[in-house]
Formats: sequence, structure tokens, C-alpha cells
Amino acid sequence: MERYPPIADHGLIGDLQTAALVSSQGVINWFAAPRFDSPSVFASLLDHDGGGYFRLAPEHPEGTWKQLYYPDTALLVTRFMSPDGVGEVIDHMPVLTDRTPTDRHTIVRVVRCVRGTVHFALECRPRFDYARADHELELTADRATFRAPGTTAHLQGGIPFERDGKDVRGGITLRNGETAGAVFTVCGADDDAPPTPSVDAITEGLWNNVDFWQRWVRTSNYRGRWTEMVHRSAITLKLLTYAPTGAPVAAATMGLPEQVGGERNWDYRYTWVRDGSLSVRALLDLGYVEEATQFTRWLGERFAARKGSEDEPLQIMYRVDGDPDLTEEILEHFEGYRGSYPVRLGNAASDQLQLDIYGEALYALAQGRDVGEQAGYHGWKGLAGMLDWLADSWDRPDEGIWETRGGRKDFTYSRVMCWAAFDRGLKLAAEFSRPADTERWTRARDAILEQVMERGWSEKEQALVQHYEGDVLDASLLLAPRVGFISPRSPGWLSTLDAMERVLVSDSLVYRYDPEASPDGLRGSEGTFSLCTFLYVDALARAGRLPQARYTFEKMQTYANHVGLFAEEIGPSGEQLGNVPQAFTHLSLIMAATTLDESLDRALDLRAR
Repeated sequence: MERYPPIADHGLIGDLQTAALVSSQGVINWFAAPRFDSPSVFASLLDHDGGGYFRLAPEHPEGTWKQLYYPDTALLVTRFMSPDGVGEVIDHMPVLTDRTPTDRHTIVRVVRCVRGTVHFALECRPRFDYARADHELELTADRATFRAPGTTAHLQGGIPFERDGKDVRGGITLRNGETAGAVFTVCGADDDAPPTPSVDAITEGLWNNVDFWQRWVRTSNYRGRWTEMVHRSAITLKLLTYAPTGAPVAAATMGLPEQVGGERNWDYRYTWVRDGSLSVRALLDLGYVEEATQFTRWLGERFAARKGSEDEPLQIMYRVDGDPDLTEEILEHFEGYRGSYPVRLGNAASDQLQLDIYGEALYALAQGRDVGEQAGYHGWKGLAGMLDWLADSWDRPDEGIWETRGGRKDFTYSRVMCWAAFDRGLKLAAEFSRPADTERWTRARDAILEQVMERGWSEKEQALVQHYEGDVLDASLLLAPRVGFISPRSPGWLSTLDAMERVLVSDSLVYRYDPEASPDGLRGSEGTFSLCTFLYVDALARAGRLPQARYTFEKMQTYANHVGLFAEEIGPSGEQLGNVPQAFTHLSLIMAATTLDESLDRALDLRAR
């Protein structure tokens, strides 16, 4: 078993309330329960020796290993081909279609021998509460029960196992056509153990899960050129959404480094207003109105919770249940992925001022008429109150989209998205005939545009730049033409694109900002930001640079991992870095694909005339 497999060497499974990572060698080395942002049960990806894992794979790992998703589902198949036979492990979590939060979450691992004979070895070593809580083991003929303070886990199924200290190990030999299963269930301390499932029951549950995902994917309206990648991204966004509230998390993991050995090791298991809004917008563009409507309600509840407060209308991020407390601490006992210390739990950036979030929220929610109608009068009052506040607050320095910890600045992107907030607010007020201080909002919108074009423009770079006090380029501004702030083919925007290509683009991959002028106040460097590469594709397509846009998009696909997932960044050797899978990357893939499809179709229509 590899101590620290590559970050890209994983598939994601989940039940719409939490998720787990499974390596291509059959090891579950990340799983938190009962929610995405709960304490870990398996975390060997952050500390191999002490974090805990669940391995189910051939005893002797010689041979070829392959991992794939069952088509249009979240069921992960890990296949092992050896001289003695071919075996498979099929991992999934039964989807919790009831949106009621629950402490009970189940990982189902089905093992099959496809050819010959395969001996599967099992090791289950949970480490509760980020490996801070001890546990006791109770062993019976058909069940291993792990008891920790506040949590119990049960391992059941048809694979024989035995005690190994406070953990279990075991194995089973299967011949051609034979199947067995192992079911790992986490629940509350006082919950009854589930009945031991038969192989038939495990198999039936597997096909029920296949049916759920394939029915969900069929409701997509995407019929473009990159169906497989777009639908895989949509499934990933769905997997990262906490069903009881409709709040998407930024990623399934915490603490994975943006640079191996570096200190940019953040906890991404929370809901950023920005990421959540754009995730919902991407799903809405594919026709998934239900997800957008649910997030609208969640966002409205956040507005209501701040009503009457003198603080900002929204915090930049929350827990999936809306709790604003994300106190950051260091898990001192974890060595970090390949020594990338510190491992951070919580996120201190939660109290930052990031004015762009209001623009992303309005940009996303203004897209669907159904969403706007369901927001209702009280929902509108919350949005209008937010825009009234923003009219007094948009011209303030903030920490910006990249959550810099080096002080507040007049970030150009923040101003652009404030413009988008007013622009969408005015359109919504007109469309739904809602009461609004339209004169005030119009003045603010127009003042922002004039300020950005005068102070956010660099004569030296002939481009819009990151903030008013310098000439640093910033890829977040690639969203400016998408939200309508600037024409995608205007001379000023085309020269901005050219400047970004000179400074930020490396073999089609895009840095967030000039890597030689990092503004985040931290040591070390980072890779190219995958979100920004897809935003670059979107901007190129809108600018009419279709061959370059398509080449960049197709090339970026080659950096996806073996099952079509992206982490946050791409490192200098082409490796994936940061938390995985990252919602920001997958939502921007969907945005880029839909824009590029539409642009290519228009170009074909023009040629045909």
C-alpha cells in the first residue's frame, strides 16, 4: 500500500450528505461522517500512519489496476488484473433520497471475481475524530463494531475477518463468477446495528443506486460535444451538495496542499456563497432547476439570519447547515499529505470581507425564472435590502476572491461583481415588478463601471488588472465579459486577453495571478488554477478565438484524472494539487463547454449560409 498516493489517484463516492475518496488500489483513505464537514473516520491521506483507512483489494497487488465509473453514475469500479485472475471492487454509498439529516451513512464494497481466482484482503482501521478519539472493538461471528465517543461503526458482510488489535483484517478467495460484499456503516453511539445484508440484498442496492444516478443524468438538457465530461462534472457537483439544505461544498476534502510541503493547506468542506452560487448556475444551465431552487432558499435563510445586523448581509462562507462558525485550528498530530504541514481544520477566511459574493449570487439566481418566482416577496425584500447595503459599501477595500491574507485592497474583480449585482438586481426588479430603489442602484452600477475603467486599467499592461494600486494581472477578471461588464470583443478586453496570455498562461494552463507577484502573504508557490483555465476557454470563445478556445479546452481534458475528476490546481509536472474534487473547477468546465458549444454551432451556421 502506497503511503501517499497521488492526489489524482482517487475516485469520489457519496450519498448526498457526505463523501469518501477511494484510491485506484482499493483504499478508502478519506471519509468524514455524518456530514462533509464532520470529523474524519478515515484520513490516511493526511497522515498515513495515524489517520486510518479501509483497504479491500487483492492480497498481492502485482498486475494492472484500473478504475472507472459505471456510466452516468457515482458507482466506482476498481479492477485488478493479475496472472491468476481478474477481480473488481465496486464502491458506492446508497443515496439518501430523504433530505432529513441522519447520523447513519453506509459504504458498500462489492468484490467480484471476473476470471480465474482472486484472493481479496481486507483491512479496516478507522480513526475517529481526526484520529483524536480512541475506540473499542467488539467482534462477533458476522460483525465488527467499533465504538468511539459519540460514534459507532459496524463492518458486516460475507468476508471473514479477525481481530487485529483494535482493528480487523481478513480476506476471501473468489473464483470465476463469485461475489461477496463488505458493508461499513457509521451511526450514532446509541443506534442499533443494521441487519447483516445478504449478497442478493447488496446486489439489489447496487442496481437501485445505478438507476437513481442514470435517471438524474437523463434530465440534463446538455446535448453538446463533450457530454461525458459535462455529465461527470454535473454528477460531481451533485455529490458535493448537502441534500438536506441544498448547500454545495467547495470540495470533499481538507488539508490537501496547493504545493507539496507548503502551507496552503485549507479546509474546503464548507459552502462559499461564491462557489455555491456558481455551482448552482452551472447546474441551472443544464436544466437542474430543483437544485437551484433549494440553494435559493438556503441563501435566503442566510439573509434572514443577518436581518437587523449592522454587519454585512452575508458571510462569505458557512457550514452546510448555515452555521457561520468556522473557527480555524491546526491538527498538530497530523503530518500532512507528504509532509505538507500544517493541516488546517476550519477556515479563518470566513470573517473576511469579499464584496464580489453579491455579484455571483445575483448572477446565478437571476438566470431562472422559476427560481425568481419561488423566491417570493420576502425573498425579494432580502435581496433588495442587500443591494441597498451594497450601494453604500461597494467602494471599500476587501480581501478579494482569492482570500488573500496580506491586507485589504481595491480589487478590480470585486468591483466588477458589485456591478453585476446591481445590473441583475435592476433586471429582476423590472421583470417581476418588484419595489426597488432603482435610481440608487443605477447610480451605483454606473459609478462602478466608470471607476473600474479609469482606475482598474493599466497603461503599462494595456489590460484590466488585479487592483488599483499596481499592474498585477488576475485571471478572475476572465468572468467580466460573461457577466456583461465588458464586451467580449472590445479592443480593451482583447488587449487584456493578450496580456493574460503573455503573463498568466503556461502551455494553455492559467495561473490565478502573476506567480512572481503573489499577494496572499504566504510562503511558497502554487500551480496553475484549473478554474482559471476553463474561464480562459469561456473568454476565448466569447472573443471569437474559437480554434484557440477549443484547443485549450481539449488539452485541459488531458489533465483530468483517470475518472474525469479535477483537484484545485495543476502542478509543474502536470500533477493535481489541492483539495479534490473541486466544485469550482467542475462548474467552470460546464460553463466553458456550454459557451464553446454555442459559439462553435454559431460559427457552423454562419458558414452554412
